Amino acid sequence: MTSIATLTLTRFSSSSFNRISKRFSSRAPTNTHNRLQMSSSSSSPTEPKQSEKISAPYGSWKSQITADVVSGASKRLGGTAIDSLGRLIWLESRPSESGRAVLVREPDKPEGEPVDITPKDYAVRTLAQEYGGGAFSVSGDTLIFSNYKDQRLYKQSLSPNDSSPVPLTPDYGGPVVSYADGVFDARFNRFVTVQEDRRQSSTNSTTTIVTVGLDGKNIREPEVLIGGTDFYAFPRLDPKGERLAWIEWCHPNMPWDQAQLWVGYISDSGEVHKRICVAGSDPTIKESPIEPKWSSKGELFFITDRQSGYWNLYKWVESNNEVLSVYSLDAEFSKPLWVFGINSYEFIQSHEQKNVIACSYRQNGRSYLGILDDAQGSLSLLSIPFTDIDNITLGINCLYVEGASEVDPLSVAKVTLDEDKSKAVDFKIIWSSSPDCLKYKSYFSLPELIEFPTEVPGQIAFAYFYPPSNPNYQATHDEKPPLLLKSHGGPTAESRGILNLSVQYWTSRGWAFVDVNYGGSSGYGREYRERLLKKWGIVDVDDCCSCAKYLVGSGKADGERLCITGGSAGGYTTLAALAFRDTFKAGASLYGVADLNMLRAETHKFESHYIDNLVGSEKDYYDRSPINFADKFSCPIILFQGLEDKVVPPDQARKIYKALKEKGLPVALVEYEGEQHGFRKAENIKFTLEQQMVFFARLVGRFKVADEINPIKIDNFD
Repeated sequence: MTSIATLTLTRFSSSSFNRISKRFSSRAPTNTHNRLQMSSSSSSPTEPKQSEKISAPYGSWKSQITADVVSGASKRLGGTAIDSLGRLIWLESRPSESGRAVLVREPDKPEGEPVDITPKDYAVRTLAQEYGGGAFSVSGDTLIFSNYKDQRLYKQSLSPNDSSPVPLTPDYGGPVVSYADGVFDARFNRFVTVQEDRRQSSTNSTTTIVTVGLDGKNIREPEVLIGGTDFYAFPRLDPKGERLAWIEWCHPNMPWDQAQLWVGYISDSGEVHKRICVAGSDPTIKESPIEPKWSSKGELFFITDRQSGYWNLYKWVESNNEVLSVYSLDAEFSKPLWVFGINSYEFIQSHEQKNVIACSYRQNGRSYLGILDDAQGSLSLLSIPFTDIDNITLGINCLYVEGASEVDPLSVAKVTLDEDKSKAVDFKIIWSSSPDCLKYKSYFSLPELIEFPTEVPGQIAFAYFYPPSNPNYQATHDEKPPLLLKSHGGPTAESRGILNLSVQYWTSRGWAFVDVNYGGSSGYGREYRERLLKKWGIVDVDDCCSCAKYLVGSGKADGERLCITGGSAGGYTTLAALAFRDTFKAGASLYGVADLNMLRAETHKFESHYIDNLVGSEKDYYDRSPINFADKFSCPIILFQGLEDKVVPPDQARKIYKALKEKGLPVALVEYEGEQHGFRKAENIKFTLEQQMVFFARLVGRFKVADEINPIKIDNFD
């Protein structure tokens, strides 16, 4: 291992609170039917009695949750579907295969093994809008998917006798045209999908809704069905293929700021000959409709935030172009459209009198799964172990739910309902991002949902606090733990109080960890989300600093050992907090933003005007860019960057690294070949985690890390 400060890494050897603090006690009761048991197995560490615990400084504790364990448990989920026999298909990305995304089908028999559908030479991933999502669709035994390497669409039979993918879209000589969020059109034997064309410009692409022929014999240029607007999502056909619904929006808005829902009528020749705006055209109503979906009898439902500022369920009355509320609640029934393919509700029963809808929503920091009767306007909750839910897929007499909890990692569960569709009678984990993690149960630190005061009098913000936890260790007398504060990305995203082994890596070694939902985060309604408008770099930074100070004042953290980390927009908040405040003693920026003007000039189309609403004037762009104020930095920083990142290009990290090095501050930069925005390779996930740990330990920790980690050279320190 070389020890220079700037590294280009391709691979590494595996050897190398008070009254407003609340425990997450409101989670649903555990259903024991086919539940993954939280029992102590032979491989599970035995928790010693309190008197047997070793007294050692916080941060120096030895843990079985190693960086290898974390990197091996970092599978991502890219969506689910059902084949013609009702078997679940899911898309998983594998760090052990350099982040390759593979479609997998559940076994035919309970004792069988899941079957990889994607051939070895393919990977299922779209680069549409850089963040992708909606990379595959299944209808019966036919699969359409986007291949990562060339970004072409392929058709594949799910029959075991014929699994060779056949290309459907032209070869443009490189991955310059991407597709996402597609649906089958049986009426015209075609595929309707969002297309992003970067042939003319990589930073100002053209987005349209196109049709792709499915005969597979003659590959033709896709035909544009809908075009002329900056962005499109959710093309959805009614059951007869006669009407198409879609979402569209224009710069400078993001889809959660202002969007429109349209319906187009499809002629006998397959063209859209008439269209009508269902939601978003009234200038007096500020709304962002999302997730249009047709019932089996041809009614259009969707989610929007037009009245309360919360994403609730509505339906369209076509006869008079009227929008009616289906159910109102101060809760979020959907989430920001960062990726394609969001699916927060499903029709589980539909007839003339009513629709019965399975839906999820988020309220006060946790998720709920419910059954909604639109005729009665009633919502009944299902009792399942998940306290966090992402997407729902309808199976045969069941639901497949993507979710997690404070003791469950990201998983897919099969939820079987009773005959009345009102209760969950069975709950079974089908897929887990980390199936072996339960053997570390005795180490788990459970999140405390905390509310803390912000800089604005009378205003609060939210975070998940994880205290140090290790069955074999206790702190030395009168010591407070070091704190690592995480600032999430987006910035329109949300931290979730779920089992994440990368968090447990810190807490099991004696660190306190806090994941902040600063003003601007999603999950708390439009008003909370819009706290950040024109104030990015102020509200988020203030809230992170306020949270850290609150924890110090509550006796939960050592004020002299406060560290901050974040990726992407969270990396910007990290750098801004270190430049413009004196709360933290060290920081780690993962592919973070240092120069707002550079970001505006170089980033991809989807976010190219995003920060116009977040920052404001030209003076604000300058004043809030950490790179312009290197003289204000006063503590050590380590930076991590992917060299193929198009969202936050590598020059951002290099620029801040050079400035801090010249200033004389301890600084290190790690660059990864083959990584984009977010790290997908196991060896890089491991290295990033370990180097943050040893960097903080050496510079602010006052302890020695128990793990054998070879630290990289730190400029102005080593």
